[in-house]
Amino acid sequence: MNAIGRVLSLDVVFVRYSGRDFNGIFDALDSGEFDCVTSGTTITGSRALKAAFCDPYLISGQALAVDTSRLPEVASIDDLEGLTIGVQQGNTSQPIANRLVADGRAARVRVYDYGSIRTALRDLSTGRCDAFMKLGPVLTELVRDLPGIQVVQRGITVEKIAIAVPTSDAALLSRIRVAQAQLEEDGTLPAIRRRWTGSPLADQSGP
Repeated sequence: MNAIGRVLSLDVVFVRYSGRDFNGIFDALDSGEFDCVTSGTTITGSRALKAAFCDPYLISGQALAVDTSRLPEVASIDDLEGLTIGVQQGNTSQPIANRLVADGRAARVRVYDYGSIRTALRDLSTGRCDAFMKLGPVLTELVRDLPGIQVVQRGITVEKIAIAVPTSDAALLSRIRVAQAQLEEDGTLPAIRRRWTGSPLADQSGP
């Protein structure tokens, strides 16, 4: 977002969202609390009713992390029978986890407030939560320094990640789209993706 701000000659101020449910961020966006949402936001049908999305800057997917020292047999969502899956409230991982439970492929879902990610990771480390699901690049970074915790599966879903702006601000939407295209063309966006995900490619939805 800082790179887009430089292209547009705008100062970028990051404001932390304090709500319990991530989906509430779109109501805050609509009310003018933010000018845009940049926190790894997946485009979904319901969200597109509340916000306008720029072109995706990344295509990624949900990933699964477990304590492999405690659960060495878990290598994918196919190995979660009898186990508890942790997700964040309003995250796109939540309906996937709910479906696994409904289908009898997992025991239960433990839902954490959006801002309680540290609690979720602590529970994952102590065994109160058996597995945790979140977008791959974010989850990989979160568990990097946690002993025994590893991302065992990526590419569970295919999700388009984009900047969201109010539906009423077509001008801002257009300006960000133009800036983003420029950054893609001049190599800035690929370099940013390489720095944070290890790959310059926009489509990182594979396993």
